[in-house]
Amino acid sequence: MSDTLQVIVLSVLEEFGYELVELRKGGTKSRPVIDLRIDRTDGAKVSVEDCAKVSRALEARLDSGDVVNAHYVLQVSSPGVDRPLRHAADWRRFTGSHATVLSDAVGGRSEVEIVGLEGDTGAEVAVVRLKKGEERRVPLAEIREARLAFHWKR
Repeated sequence: MSDTLQVIVLSVLEEFGYELVELRKGGTKSRPVIDLRIDRTDGAKVSVEDCAKVSRALEARLDSGDVVNAHYVLQVSSPGVDRPLRHAADWRRFTGSHATVLSDAVGGRSEVEIVGLEGDTGAEVAVVRLKKGEERRVPLAEIREARLAFHWKR
């Protein structure tokens, strides 16, 4: 699969008012799997109907071209409780939430509370609080991976 797939996905999502959170490609050459995580641009929660609408529109576009093998599997879902944090807007949106962060600045992989975001475009710094209460400022460029952390309530 190529960049053409991502262009098609982004085009369909923009047309319907969604954003791409994650695009994963897997499966085999004869049966590729395209796994999309989408979010709504209006801030509402993604519903089953949202996923079905995107899936139908995307299938129509993919079936009319030769971007993927005809026997592809398409999976469209919400970002889920372990949503990846990839952009500055994600860090702003989830201020006050907990995330699992992989960065040398927090000692490897660590769960933190997102306190805020500072800095200018391209040089943003996440302000996070470690479990012991210590605050750290971590440039987003130094974060290798970050996902929202989920805790079951008892």
